[in-house]
Amino acid sequence: MNKKELIDQIRIKKSFLCIGLDTDISKIPKFLLEFEDPVFEFNKRIIDSTKDLCVAYKPNIAFYEAMGAKGWESLKKTVDYIPKDIFTIADAKRGDIGNTSKKYAQTFFSTYNFDSITVAPYMGIDSLMPFLNFKNKWTIVLGLTSNEGSNSFQNLALKNGKKLYQEVIKVSSEWGNSENMMYVVGATKANDLKQIRKTLPKHFFLIPGIGAQGGDLKEVITNGINQDIGLLINSSRGIIYAGDQENFDLKSREEALKIQQEMSKYL
Repeated sequence: MNKKELIDQIRIKKSFLCIGLDTDISKIPKFLLEFEDPVFEFNKRIIDSTKDLCVAYKPNIAFYEAMGAKGWESLKKTVDYIPKDIFTIADAKRGDIGNTSKKYAQTFFSTYNFDSITVAPYMGIDSLMPFLNFKNKWTIVLGLTSNEGSNSFQNLALKNGKKLYQEVIKVSSEWGNSENMMYVVGATKANDLKQIRKTLPKHFFLIPGIGAQGGDLKEVITNGINQDIGLLINSSRGIIYAGDQENFDLKSREEALKIQQEMSKYL
């Protein structure tokens, strides 16, 4: 999916919601365990109930690879089931170099046919170029994250007066462009988001941390929006685990609808 197609979907649906499919078999409704593939059945019902309210789905790869071959099978079925007009994100946070990086790119862009993948940039250009070399695919770079340990490195002050994450964002942005690169900025970093938007006026940002992690939706939108919206705001647990009974998918829809309706005010 290219940038224009993504923007068109945002305007058609009046939404820039991304739903994280962080599907944990120990947390899904128990009745689903009777199905041959409980994880896929859960994902399928979430997708069916929310596909008109979101523009992206983001499977967290760790939840699938932890299940071995069965998990990878569930992931493939899930990605194939997602409608083609919805943006797909492999939340894999890969960050190696050379042939290893090329194989990661091949895995998620060819074998699984994701539109995008999250990538760690701290090994430099070598870790991003194999992904950027794929046409009509997106590399989503970890820019500034919300986790408690992010201060260990990301906010270190450099001799040029910048913080480390600011230098990483500035330098890495020169390796691609706003048509094939996005950046992850945590929702709890809303104040920093305003400055990052000045540095990257045209790029899309993937914003995790809304809902269960405490990010404020209005604050994020105010600080991060651009003329193309330029945001994919993710909610995972707050939507997919909204219910734990047989009507869990309807509960998920209710939560997704609340966010979509708030987003529609900006479109």
